Amino acid sequence: MTTRTVEVNGIAQRYHVHGQGAAVLVAVPGGPGVSWDSLRMPEVERATTVVYVEPLGTGESGRLPTHPNGYTRAVYAAALDRVLDDVGEERVYLLGHSYGGFVAQYYAAHHPERLAGVVLYESAPVTGAEHQAEAARQVGEFARRNDGNPELPAVLEAIGSVGSITDDEQLTRTLRGLLPAYFAHYWEREQELAPYRDNTSVTYISGLDADGNPDTVQDRELLAGLTVPTLVIGGRYDVICGERWAREIHDLVPGSRLVILEESGHLGHVEEPERFAAAIAELVASTK
Repeated sequence: MTTRTVEVNGIAQRYHVHGQGAAVLVAVPGGPGVSWDSLRMPEVERATTVVYVEPLGTGESGRLPTHPNGYTRAVYAAALDRVLDDVGEERVYLLGHSYGGFVAQYYAAHHPERLAGVVLYESAPVTGAEHQAEAARQVGEFARRNDGNPELPAVLEAIGSVGSITDDEQLTRTLRGLLPAYFAHYWEREQELAPYRDNTSVTYISGLDADGNPDTVQDRELLAGLTVPTLVIGGRYDVICGERWAREIHDLVPGSRLVILEESGHLGHVEEPERFAAAIAELVASTK
């Protein structure tokens, strides 16, 4: 493992390099604000050099003067440019998870020449009311599947409260509280998955630009114009950016590949690591 820091307009941008292999995969975590190590992919690292971005505003990376506002996709894309410059590869693969998927598809549209391929992992073409309605429907499905579980009310309460919390420590507790909903079968695998839950953390990022306006995603046209080889990965039981959105992205992006992880929710790299790694290996092999 190595950790490096570059500067983006005078602000520290950290990233971490794990694994080995000729192909370089740059990974952007979700949230925004979720800790970079929540995206660790040991199975992928066996054959690939993975560069984990610690996004601006989180962890040991620097904060914008407007923190917690101002962390737009354009800002994250500028930081990615500096990371790629420092990595020194002519072209890399870019993976974005959840909100990181929004960043990855934005970057792929604006800087296709820097990418050998892009992995849109639990991403979506839009945010806003349409996305929220689908998430509410999926949370309802999760509740029905787990009806009678004594822990279900606490998970649903955490989901309902997350949008009103701005304190980092309280937000981290709430994220850990709702994480069972992010897995396909958390309680059946609790002994295995509880350490991930206990170690996940998050920094509050508002989702507003520097002027206080929502940084919304309306990417259907953008996705239809992507020219970078694209792999779309979705989880059958994902309540946030689920199968509906993965299939829509696949339909929008010309020539894209689609993998639905049948026993995963929002965290397939944890739930089905071998199948997840195989999908990425197939992308790399097909684009050499």
